[in-house]
Amino acid sequence: MDERRSKPRLSVSLDAVWDDEAQKHPARVTDLSEGGCYLDTVGEVMTGEMVAFRVLLPDGDWLYLEGEVRHHKHGFGFGVQFFELIEEQQEKLQWLLRICREAGPDAAVISADLVEE
Repeated sequence: MDERRSKPRLSVSLDAVWDDEAQKHPARVTDLSEGGCYLDTVGEVMTGEMVAFRVLLPDGDWLYLEGEVRHHKHGFGFGVQFFELIEEQQEKLQWLLRICREAGPDAAVISADLVEE
């Protein structure tokens, strides 16, 4: 695959939840940048599809994001390019990237009970 990313990527391990028309799917964000991320998940998507998802932040809050599926691998996950982030989302994303960089590659997984209220 050609390298088309314009923002540096960071290896992370963050719990997430994404929604399709029928249900919510647990996922793990394993690759993150200001422009997009990769979600490890077994849910099915199509290239070009818009998806909405939430990433668990270290402070227990959630970062809501939307993006276009740029590539997917059946049963493994998919890469998303973020779509029209508002200022608050950009600020939270930059904060999250800074926290993950400072924690380093041996940091614990940021996780929580993914059962929704």
